[in-house]
Amino acid sequence: MPVSSSVVFSSYRCKRQCSRSWPSLWTDSCGFGSHSGTSPQSLRGAHGSLLLCAGYWHLYWASYPCLDVLIAVGCCLGNVLVIWAVWKSGALNKPTFCLIVSLAVADFLVGAVAIPLAVIVDIHVKIPFYACLFMSCVLIVPQQASVLTLLSIAVDRFLRVRIPFRYKSTVTKRRSWFLAAVCWILASVLGFLPMFGWYNHDTLARYNSTSIDCQFIAVIPVTYLTHFIFEGCFLPPLAIMIALYCYIFFKIRSGRAGLASETGTYTQKKYKLASSLVLVLALFVVCWLPLHMIQCIMYYNQNINVPSIALYFGILLCHANSMVNPVVYAFKIPKIKQEYRKIWRRVTSQQQQADTNSSRTPASNTTDSHDGPRNDKISPQGGANDMTPEKN
Repeated sequence: MPVSSSVVFSSYRCKRQCSRSWPSLWTDSCGFGSHSGTSPQSLRGAHGSLLLCAGYWHLYWASYPCLDVLIAVGCCLGNVLVIWAVWKSGALNKPTFCLIVSLAVADFLVGAVAIPLAVIVDIHVKIPFYACLFMSCVLIVPQQASVLTLLSIAVDRFLRVRIPFRYKSTVTKRRSWFLAAVCWILASVLGFLPMFGWYNHDTLARYNSTSIDCQFIAVIPVTYLTHFIFEGCFLPPLAIMIALYCYIFFKIRSGRAGLASETGTYTQKKYKLASSLVLVLALFVVCWLPLHMIQCIMYYNQNINVPSIALYFGILLCHANSMVNPVVYAFKIPKIKQEYRKIWRRVTSQQQQADTNSSRTPASNTTDSHDGPRNDKISPQGGANDMTPEKN
């Protein structure tokens, strides 16, 4: 993702939901949360609707892990293909594509690490508190890396327009890789802050032993997620990126981008690349903002009961963002698109060659059966009827 290798709040639930049983969860989600003061006749009348809703609820919980697994496979395969395509095309020598690879690595880790850990956290395994805290922190790192990498890409495109003649000497391949490494280091520091004391101390004090039923919200405080991650590490970089891209497109469209010495085709290529990166940023915001908004609603107004289905749909949407980015690259970035086509042609040609060989094999093995070895002599006249068999 450019954006994104995305906090995966895979088991985020409000505190009041964490202390309730599963029957009460789907009862409240179906709209039958409280029946105090209700007559037995009314309860029997609602019983059929409750069972029907419960059936849909359990079907959802059965399909959720399957969808997550499919998304994880798509994230891994798609982003490995992106990294391979950039490497094969030689685009790693360009600073922008170095950052795109960094974003693809973040998206790959969402599928390879974050989603499996999210599933483990979601099934409430009983593990030591700090092990649960460590796994929950790992879920936060890919999103922070995606946000910082997207910000770096926006700055790179800004410098390309702002200082066009000094861009190549200022933004080098080595400096781009150094910037990508800084993004990952800073993302790790931000994601692992709860390990240094910013965790839910009440959870650790409530259990008699050091082992707990691992839940994301049980170890990660809501204040950290809302005030620090969303309001401090998501919204400000987003505002900066929007301002930078607005400046970029304004300069390109107004023709005052300092690219007078360059051809119109080259300028058009830069415009298309910037448009593609903006699309990646827009998809990142669309996929991640709903979950952040649900989180804020649950934090600032606890009287609002957000359905758990909406919460987990937001989680799936966040995960899916890492799977969508390779598709955007395939259709919008010419270098990656061209390499995709080469890979596809290579695969299809090998398949066609294999089919051709398999079709020829039976014909080559077809021989006439004889009692013994047979040598055919052809007379000098060379007629078809002059072939006489000679037995040894």
